[in-house]
Amino acid sequence: MATTAVDPITAEVIRSAMETVCFEMATFVSRTATTPILNQSNERNATILDSRGRLAALSVGIPQFMLSSTLPVRYALDYLGEDLRPGDVLVANDPYHGGGHLPDFNVYSPVFDAEGEELLLIASIQCHHGDTGGALAGGYNVFAKDIWSEGTRYPVLKILDEGKERRDVLATMRANNRLEGFIGDLRAQVGAAQLGANRLGDIIRQYGAGTVKAAVDWTIEDAHRRFSAEIAQWPDGVYEADVYVDTDPAGNKDIHVHVAITVEGDGLIVDFEGSDTRPHIQAWSTFGNTRGNCIAQLASLVDPSIPKNEGFFDRIDLRVPLGSCVNPVEGKPVSSGTHHPGTEVSDAIAIAMSKIIPDRCAPQTYKYGSPRQMWGDLDPRSGKAFFDHGGEVNAGWVNGVKGLDGWGALVASNGNLIKASAELNESLFPHILRDRNYRTDSAGAGQWRGNCGSHFVKEARTPTYVNQYVVNQYHTHPGIAGGENGSPDHCTIAGVHVDPVLAGALLEVGEQLIYDFGGGGGWGDALLRDPDAVLEDVWDEYISVQGAADDYGVVITGSLEDMTLGIDLEGTLELREKMRADRGDQ
Repeated sequence: MATTAVDPITAEVIRSAMETVCFEMATFVSRTATTPILNQSNERNATILDSRGRLAALSVGIPQFMLSSTLPVRYALDYLGEDLRPGDVLVANDPYHGGGHLPDFNVYSPVFDAEGEELLLIASIQCHHGDTGGALAGGYNVFAKDIWSEGTRYPVLKILDEGKERRDVLATMRANNRLEGFIGDLRAQVGAAQLGANRLGDIIRQYGAGTVKAAVDWTIEDAHRRFSAEIAQWPDGVYEADVYVDTDPAGNKDIHVHVAITVEGDGLIVDFEGSDTRPHIQAWSTFGNTRGNCIAQLASLVDPSIPKNEGFFDRIDLRVPLGSCVNPVEGKPVSSGTHHPGTEVSDAIAIAMSKIIPDRCAPQTYKYGSPRQMWGDLDPRSGKAFFDHGGEVNAGWVNGVKGLDGWGALVASNGNLIKASAELNESLFPHILRDRNYRTDSAGAGQWRGNCGSHFVKEARTPTYVNQYVVNQYHTHPGIAGGENGSPDHCTIAGVHVDPVLAGALLEVGEQLIYDFGGGGGWGDALLRDPDAVLEDVWDEYISVQGAADDYGVVITGSLEDMTLGIDLEGTLELREKMRADRGDQ
């Protein structure tokens, strides 16, 4: 318990100040890092923790980062204890000491009271980097049999010791990374952590150490109380769901994620007992990543004004059996696990929770497989080697939710991730984007439809190697509350169909990578969709005339080419009545 009393207004002012500090830290990285994945994509998250490792504040970033960034800090607190001092900056990326996967480097700095004696807070910034060492470039070795083949693990390292840079540590890290800009990007994170520590020091000097500690306690308890009140409104019971990943990179099929959510009073148990335990699979989500996806999905289902801090999280009794695909024993490869079965954790929770609060449910997920990687020895324009993480804009997998069709191009789990435009990607890498359009009839049908997937064509202008892992070909993005699933993914590289993975495939000059991204699932019965909304979708070429009839029971007259589209209302009523009878509706 805090020894200093604090009023709610002061507590909220301090919390808001901390969130502003998080925003500053994240923005600092974007303005000082040198590679696109850090300085343009926003694939980072800034957090502030207290001296016990409890999450106190965060910025808007990649949602699952908000949890996978906390456990490495807790490990450092346990491991180093009193060896943490003012001016220290540390780094960690080890999936088996709290992290998600090796590319996610967490850099953090402890913050002490004015006398430098009592540890009060930790300023943390986590970013995804372009390489980790290991057998394959890019941090996604989909053929790895163990974690050591994926890259170098750093459970906890001091980069700065009481403000002095440790050249031995940086030399070691530089030697274990392929990208020449890696250390510069890491220093951008160091600067962000130092900025955060300085700003938090200002807050402590303004309000006093006791008041700041009390404010953190108050906001955590506030989130705890408010989330408890939400849970108490849900009907007691056990709600289960099963979802599957098509295949792991090795070809093992139907990776199974099972969840049972128990609501009892204001308590919530989320139990993954029954998930895949085959020891030979190559699809593993670490506990930190599973925890992050679980909380991010649950957070999307409740009052958004509830602070996302430790008080929210500690209302959830999370049970994740060791040795399951969502909590592997140490040593398993996990690079692709942040994506699959990580995102299936969110899918399973959304489907289970749709039995309780369907109006708010939509899976906050994507179906990347793992991010595409393209590289070569020579960009003719610069004379240098290049490495492209496939960070250009894509569209796919965005679900509809009650009252709203699938929107935009990015799913909610991408947070404020920014994908590069075609023009920007072409300026950075020796490729041309030949096509980038929505796919007609790719969205899951529903009273509110999912967003369309997209057709993507990328052409090599110099010999280019490609890694690509594809899922969502068989177990597609789920609909909710009677909505239909979205369309599947499909990818070819130089005419070769990818199922499930190609690594080191060579694109010669003029050859193309063609990727059809799947659509998002729909929400609700498609036969309840407003016919005028269906007509509007046909005008926009989201739905074809035939798709309007087959999926929505809406009879469209005329043609798009002649600009004469209309609705046959009588034919629509007859068709919908027949479709309901065919499926056995009472």
